[in-house]
Amino acid sequence: MSPRRTDAGGRIDRLRTIRFTFDGAPYTGHAGDTLASALLANGVTLFGRSFKYHRPRGVLTAGVEEPNALVTVLRGEVREPNIAATMVEIYDGLTAVSQNRFPSLAWDVSAANQLGGKLLSAGFYYKTFMGPAIGPLKSTRFWMFCEHFIRRAAGLGRAGTAADSARCERMNAFCDVLVIGSGPAGLMAARAAADQGARVILSELEPHYGGSANWSGETIDGMPGADWAARAAGQLEGYDNVRLLPRTTVWGYYDGNTLAALERVADHKERPGKGEPRHRYWIIRAKSVVLATGSFERPLVFPGNDRPGVMLAHAAERYANEYGVLAGNRIALFTNNDSAYRSALTLKKAGAAIVAIVDVRSELSSRMRELADEAEAKILFGHAVVATEGGKALSGVKVQRFDMVNGALAGEARSIQADCLLMSGGWSPTIHLASQAGAKAEWNAARQAFLPPKPTQQWIGAGAFTGSFSTAEAIAEGRAAGLLAAGGTGAPTALPVVEAAPGGPDPAPVFEIRANGKSFVDFQHDVTAEDVRLAHREGFVSVEHLKRYTTLGMATDQGKSSNIPGLAIMAEALGKPIPEVGTTRFRPPFSAVSIGSLAAERFGDLRPQRLTPMHDWHVANGATMYSAGLWYRPMIYGHPGETIEQAYVREARATRESAGIVDVSTLGKIAVQGPDAAEFLDQVYTNMFSTLAVGKARYGLMLREDGLAFDDGTTWRLGEQDFLMTTTTANAGKVMQQLEYFLDVIWPGLKVHVTSVTDEWAGAAIGGPRAREILAACVTGTAVDNATLPFMGIVHGKISGVPVMICRLSFSGEMAFEVYSGAGYGAHVWEALIEAGKPFGLVTYGLEALGTLRIEKGHVTGAEIDGRTSARDLHLDWMLSRKKPFIGSAMMDREGLIAPGRLELVGLISQDNQPLNGGAHIVEALDEANPHDSIGHITACCYSPALGKYIALALVKDGKARRGTRAHISDPLRNRFGPVEIVSNHFFDPDGSRMHG
Repeated sequence: MSPRRTDAGGRIDRLRTIRFTFDGAPYTGHAGDTLASALLANGVTLFGRSFKYHRPRGVLTAGVEEPNALVTVLRGEVREPNIAATMVEIYDGLTAVSQNRFPSLAWDVSAANQLGGKLLSAGFYYKTFMGPAIGPLKSTRFWMFCEHFIRRAAGLGRAGTAADSARCERMNAFCDVLVIGSGPAGLMAARAAADQGARVILSELEPHYGGSANWSGETIDGMPGADWAARAAGQLEGYDNVRLLPRTTVWGYYDGNTLAALERVADHKERPGKGEPRHRYWIIRAKSVVLATGSFERPLVFPGNDRPGVMLAHAAERYANEYGVLAGNRIALFTNNDSAYRSALTLKKAGAAIVAIVDVRSELSSRMRELADEAEAKILFGHAVVATEGGKALSGVKVQRFDMVNGALAGEARSIQADCLLMSGGWSPTIHLASQAGAKAEWNAARQAFLPPKPTQQWIGAGAFTGSFSTAEAIAEGRAAGLLAAGGTGAPTALPVVEAAPGGPDPAPVFEIRANGKSFVDFQHDVTAEDVRLAHREGFVSVEHLKRYTTLGMATDQGKSSNIPGLAIMAEALGKPIPEVGTTRFRPPFSAVSIGSLAAERFGDLRPQRLTPMHDWHVANGATMYSAGLWYRPMIYGHPGETIEQAYVREARATRESAGIVDVSTLGKIAVQGPDAAEFLDQVYTNMFSTLAVGKARYGLMLREDGLAFDDGTTWRLGEQDFLMTTTTANAGKVMQQLEYFLDVIWPGLKVHVTSVTDEWAGAAIGGPRAREILAACVTGTAVDNATLPFMGIVHGKISGVPVMICRLSFSGEMAFEVYSGAGYGAHVWEALIEAGKPFGLVTYGLEALGTLRIEKGHVTGAEIDGRTSARDLHLDWMLSRKKPFIGSAMMDREGLIAPGRLELVGLISQDNQPLNGGAHIVEALDEANPHDSIGHITACCYSPALGKYIALALVKDGKARRGTRAHISDPLRNRFGPVEIVSNHFFDPDGSRMHG
């Protein structure tokens, strides 16, 4: 028999033995145990070391709020640190190790930090290591010396470096009612909503449904609460309109009733089953949400409250009722409320000796006295625990008379032998998701807790979440919430009858016992009551400043147990009531979320992957793909044995000689529609668009408000009130953001609607001397001759039966056309164009060739429109209208933007026939040993098949005046130096005869 395993009871499978290791030592438990319950059953009380002082710590709770018992779980070479032992379900072969200790958990040399005293108080890293003059270590030099050691000591668990092969999934779900929490309130809400025909999802972060019913020892409908919960969950499983999600934590509440959840599918298994992921990330969109998330018991703040063997009362009750494990053999309780008396009776029945109940209150109800008598416990009312005794395990507590009115201690302290101290400081509703959904929590003086705010989204609360701590209230509120969430009324019905231990829900307003010794508020980050008062003395009195200065509530438990005691101590220091001090707003995630689950199937890539409709065709036809922003685009279509340069030179040359086609689906596309659309575009662009004829396109330039260039592109007039704006791929989101800002804030009276339609259109640009012939061979419903489709003209027709829109415009400098179709037909149209182009020598080309063609022509992109250049710098001042105001017009002529010496766009030609590098500096006088006096830099470069030379675009000081002169490339990082000639940025066909031809 394990040292603390009870002879009977609990919901574990005693016939199935599980073997696992902790810090290399072998242990056994039973199916259904958590790592915490199994270690407690084996007599283990020391679980970890605290963050700053490396004090010994034992398990404090039994659930997700655990701050102390954090472990690293090992799966082969893969390490997963900072996992609460209370949430780890044991399985055969589980390997867990303790954290934040050296050389061992029992003997940690960093425990010497406890001697640091005030040197390690709140904000020590801001003060202790700043300023002292110790020899040469003056001012910040001393900090820089100490920083290395502080950073090495920071953190708890150590992250691993081995690749994790575990697979994760992502799921989208839609429901009428999402019920979060499966305690009595959640089960009743789910049943009521399901009976109304609503589509219901019930999520529960624990492995079993039932919440407090599994450990409260109450009777519901004449059966143990755990059995009632199991029956209710079993009934829900029979509903076709109900989805049950055990081991699923809803961790984020976002706008539009969108919630994020993490399902731990296989964490409790040695290895996932066939086809199973380890984690599944759920994005749930619900019409209505029922928050039945329960509450957390709070600790009391007193000296030595962090010693191993000190635990929350409900946690010990849960270990006994759910796992058949005693938290101790001789147990004392310290409380300010009635709930601890039920815990005492539970533990007495489980086989523990209750040596004392220390209650800060001077008066108790007769029913509490009866419970204490039944537990054979001595009541010390009007007393407080002022210290704990022992080393790495509790051996006793010291108690003293206490006046809860003024917080004064009186008389001599006396010792009580105990190997476990249970504390109960009241209950805090788990309002985290409601806080995330919006609005400010509301203080309830009777409950001494913050209750949920008034809903700003479609959610309804029930049970302990609302401050209704009795099971009977939870059942009634749960049913009502389920009906309301489903939009039904439901006939009156008899509710389950609950038999529960007596007791009121309201605690005495006592949070701290002030006595000698360290009293901890935030256990994980070693924040003491004195740290909170120090923050007050130093002016960090805002709850958000308090949080950041002391790190209170910033640990992995996110202040679930420490938030209210910390606020209460600050309130006392300020001489204000707690509601005036306020509370921090809770932010997602509610608990830790694996990064792998967020990436899900896109393992190894945390960025969104945007694929064009022709992506599969590119891959199947030999394209080398790479990311351009969030898009994946072809770099080259290489032939066997070709280098990248050889491939893009071949593609660019073939385009100039015959024709080439490139996927331009990634261009930003924005529909600008409404009666004032033309007027709006006149104000957005530097040139006029209200004069643009229907069926024509025009090149446009946008400035920022400060007069610098922002983006360029073409906009097509499809109707009197209907425009299609195209932007550079990388700037599409920023342009859309700017348009929405000006419509919402600056010109709200304009009747204009802007819609991003980038993903609605597939685009292909086909250019070269034979481009028109290729279109003529496959386009029906319209001619494409020069009269019908002049430069910047637009026509509508069909290709292979698919409606297309064609605009004649050019980025390559050749006669070129952009062909747009619905995204779903993109690949079909693309293949039809390629088939039509085969007799004409059509080639596909990628971004490298696209860049080569645009550099030869001298077109600008984001490399030149870099947030520092003006229209004049880029020789686009011909586009600046003097007939109208536009965004940036008021600032574009300011002195700094027209001053001599600005960097201007030029072309460069390599004079030594060697490649040039982007970012390389340009100097007048070359000094390889001491590079200096840069006059500009290269923005883009390539080998030009049209010129047979290496060329580049560059931004050079007074560049236009330097045309025809020589300079040098200075690139010491890549050891590239050499002569260049500065020329016009228009290397090829400067008069535009090829694209106009």
